[in-house]
Amino acid sequence: MDAGKKEKVLLILSGLIIGSGVLTVSLAQGSIDPIVCGIVAGLWSVFFLVHVFLRFASHDGDPILLPLASVLTGMGLTVLLRLSPDLFFLQALWLVVGLTGFVVTVFLFQKPGRFADYKYILGGVGLVLLLSAILFGVEIGGHRSWLILGPVRFQPSEFAKLFIILFLAAYLSERREVLAFATRRYGPLLLPRLRFIAPLMAVWALTMLMLVVQRDLGSALLYFGITVIMTYMASGRFTYIAFGAFLFLFGSVLCYYLYSHVQVRVDIWLDPWKDPTGRAYQIVQSLFALGSGGILGSGLTYGFPKTIPEVHTDFIFAAIGEELGFIGSAAVMIIYLLFVYRAFRIALKAEQPFSALVAAGLAVFLALQVFLIVGGVTKFFPLTGITLPFISYGGSSLVANFVLLGMLYAISEVKPKP
Repeated sequence: MDAGKKEKVLLILSGLIIGSGVLTVSLAQGSIDPIVCGIVAGLWSVFFLVHVFLRFASHDGDPILLPLASVLTGMGLTVLLRLSPDLFFLQALWLVVGLTGFVVTVFLFQKPGRFADYKYILGGVGLVLLLSAILFGVEIGGHRSWLILGPVRFQPSEFAKLFIILFLAAYLSERREVLAFATRRYGPLLLPRLRFIAPLMAVWALTMLMLVVQRDLGSALLYFGITVIMTYMASGRFTYIAFGAFLFLFGSVLCYYLYSHVQVRVDIWLDPWKDPTGRAYQIVQSLFALGSGGILGSGLTYGFPKTIPEVHTDFIFAAIGEELGFIGSAAVMIIYLLFVYRAFRIALKAEQPFSALVAAGLAVFLALQVFLIVGGVTKFFPLTGITLPFISYGGSSLVANFVLLGMLYAISEVKPKP
């Protein structure tokens, strides 16, 4: 079966899965809403239109990526319909915007290598987006990471991550030989000259600034984790992992003793039962939800996920765990694993070092984001306040993730030379 037919079959299967989920929620709520059914049918028609258009335009990208994204977004829409129909309609609108961004990105990223020539411009745009939230952002939900432009509010950090990954891929692919052969010793660590690891130090300073000013632990961890792991992938030296871990631990411990909001996150992670009805209420309710779900879950609309504050964004995985159980949660994690696997597979087959690092960086970004949010919901890790890719409610996150998908799709089209 060729790539086009494979993609078509998988899209049909994903449509059947999500269609049955939406019908289940509608019937459990009393009646089938024709508007909701029309929106779901229209959205999957858009997915098919995107598939047909790209194949007709002779784009031959990875046939697994778009179906995986359709299953995840469909699952997110199903859970949002169960939690809040108003958010369902808004998310459906953002999904159309995201698919448009996906198609545009596929066309713009047909020759990935040309972006490497503008690495400092890309890095500058990413820096401006981050600083715009730090300087002009407003605080919503405890994080000062939102910009409001008229009726629209968005998180610039969601798009800044993509620019930072492009900058790092270009810089590291150009300096990989220098980074691989260290010449200076700093205590027990053997590292290159300071000017070559300056971007690593700059990102460390930026993450500490985000942690202090924006109170955004999740984004700080994402940015620094991506930087350190991409540096390791480019150089092959474990020293950078150790150096980066030391820097972040040092900064985090310092912030813990200096800033109360960091202390709260760590304290409720270590022992949420000290204040189960106050500061630790979210995580306690999340643990109860996951525990009550069991193996098969309570069934869609038969649980009580609305007792968790902000369940549609930070804690949507807990809602899935309660109503779909361990089976549903495991299915979500398997889909993410397939997504990350395909991204690394694309990186290994890439023709240029820059393209390989971009694909690998996007894979690391996706994996880290899923690890941080699922780890926070299950109390494996302190709460970070980031969204679950493609599933959580949020226009900025959804559009940025479809742009990420378009970049991976475009890179997968580039065939290696014999």
